[in-house]
Amino acid sequence: MMPVVLMLATAIVAPAAAPAAASSPAAALADSVAGWNTGSLDRFMAAYAEDAIYVTSKGVVRGKPTIAEHYAPSFVGGTNTRGKLTIEPLVERPIDARHHLLIGRWTLHGPQMQTGLTTLIFERRGSAWRIMSDHSS
Repeated sequence: MMPVVLMLATAIVAPAAAPAAASSPAAALADSVAGWNTGSLDRFMAAYAEDAIYVTSKGVVRGKPTIAEHYAPSFVGGTNTRGKLTIEPLVERPIDARHHLLIGRWTLHGPQMQTGLTTLIFERRGSAWRIMSDHSS
């Protein structure tokens, strides 16, 4: 499962409401994380492209609706039952003008602390950055 809160050298505070379009991959990720931590599946999923793929240790999940189904059990009654999520960026770099790579260590601070790695590929679609590929383990 891909927990996400962007922690840079300085703290990032996500806006109270989702922006119309994230101006950078880091902003898209930070807003997605804010959605996770406030229990909003819609806000968490807003960073994903409609045709995104999500690779887990159990297989490949295709499409935003199916990825949302995968995460939905964690979002109950306006909270996230698995706890607060953070990610420490390890590698951030552009691939080209429309694509960006982010590799990070995620940590779930909840009833059972968990950690792992995630590799995200963002694509600029219109005025927004969207996750087109998410490999988390």
